[in-house]
Amino acid sequence: MNVTTLPKPPRVGLVSLGCPKALVDSERIMTKLRADGYDMSPDYAGADVVLVNTCGFLDSAKEESLEAIGEAIAENGRVVVTGCMGKEADVIRNRFPDVLAITGPQQYEEVVAAVHEAAPPVPSPFIDLVPEAGLKLTPRHYSYLKISEGCNHRCAFCIIPSIRGDLVSRRPDAILREAEKLVAAGTRELLVISQDTSAYGVDIRHQPRPWKGGEVRAHMTDLARELGKLGAWVRLHYVYPYPHVDNVIPLMAEGLVLPYLDIPFQHASPDVLRRMRRPANDAKVLQRIRSWREQVPDLAVRSSFVVGFPGETEQDFAYLLGWLEEARLDRVGAFKFEAVEGAPATSMDDQVPEDVKQERYEAVMALSARISAEKLAAKVGSTLDVLIDRVDESPSPLAGEDGAERRERGHIDAPHPGHHHSVGATGRSKADAPEIDGEVHLRDAGGLRPGDIVKVHIEDSDEHDLYGVAA
Repeated sequence: MNVTTLPKPPRVGLVSLGCPKALVDSERIMTKLRADGYDMSPDYAGADVVLVNTCGFLDSAKEESLEAIGEAIAENGRVVVTGCMGKEADVIRNRFPDVLAITGPQQYEEVVAAVHEAAPPVPSPFIDLVPEAGLKLTPRHYSYLKISEGCNHRCAFCIIPSIRGDLVSRRPDAILREAEKLVAAGTRELLVISQDTSAYGVDIRHQPRPWKGGEVRAHMTDLARELGKLGAWVRLHYVYPYPHVDNVIPLMAEGLVLPYLDIPFQHASPDVLRRMRRPANDAKVLQRIRSWREQVPDLAVRSSFVVGFPGETEQDFAYLLGWLEEARLDRVGAFKFEAVEGAPATSMDDQVPEDVKQERYEAVMALSARISAEKLAAKVGSTLDVLIDRVDESPSPLAGEDGAERRERGHIDAPHPGHHHSVGATGRSKADAPEIDGEVHLRDAGGLRPGDIVKVHIEDSDEHDLYGVAA
């Protein structure tokens, strides 16, 4: 009997840095490579070639990318570089002349071709291991869904348009087909991402496409409505507060879209916003947030803010703190302004000293933590839907009543007097996006699996997380 011995396929290692949009790029590249017969290597030693997907948004991100490239060179030696920092190929070549190839963002074909050259695929009719939904780097139960590339804004602190270009929207029917495949493959939550989700379709004049016997426009509201019909949670990220965002709120009230908005306000002071080249109608934004919450009382609003932007005065910063106190956002991230080569703000006058930036950063985070703690404490005693992300299969002892130990251990168990051993689980409510928001930690979680959506009775809270038990 002749037995066919399959050749060992070449193995690719991956280091993926940066934002969720870069992660989606990595998923697309790896899906194509898997379709071409490659295996994935979990470490440098087992890889025939290492792919480093870089970030080039901030100088600190560039340095992290260069460090990752250096580590891959040292540990493996055969490295292909892609991503946003690929735009600065000369910088990479000068530091690492042995890099095999360098490509920019979204250059999927060039990346795959470089990997093919570095480690040629082995032709075999038996090797076709990619599931129809593609290869995912995120857990199977949630998926990022990129709806566009690039951005039409020209914010003074940002170089994204120079890296990724102007807005280029995907066809709505193509997005919906991808979403259908993801849901069919087990995705319970779709995280809609882009540089500017609210602007989706502007570049193609919101052109409609045939879908399910009708038509769907290339517009955020229409797309969100259709995604909501697929049966998965739909979470909207990077939503600029254009007027038409108001039309998404009724979809949240209907349960088609999660009651969650990720809006990059960046600041509140009109003077700072003008210097940033951002919209500066802060009073109207507060009115709209109040209106949204009247329609959807459990709406969670997350945002990020830059402190220490050039020209930010004590009055500007006090204005921001007052605005945050009034807005009472659910989730807040803060960043100290960082000068980036190529960004107009880098050469602006009145740069803020680093010690002042640090003081302002700490003040924003302290205020946000207090507001978050108050809002989460109000949820104690309620029952929430929670999507399980991971389960701790090994029983672990519960900490003392003060909860200090369990916080150091990563919130594995919720507090429960007299309960000493329990299988714990960690998940997220509708108010929590993965990686960037808080979590819900469950005790007595035996029988639960990642991807389950369960009702959880909330027993305790802290500044960022909730604790409870399956109801």
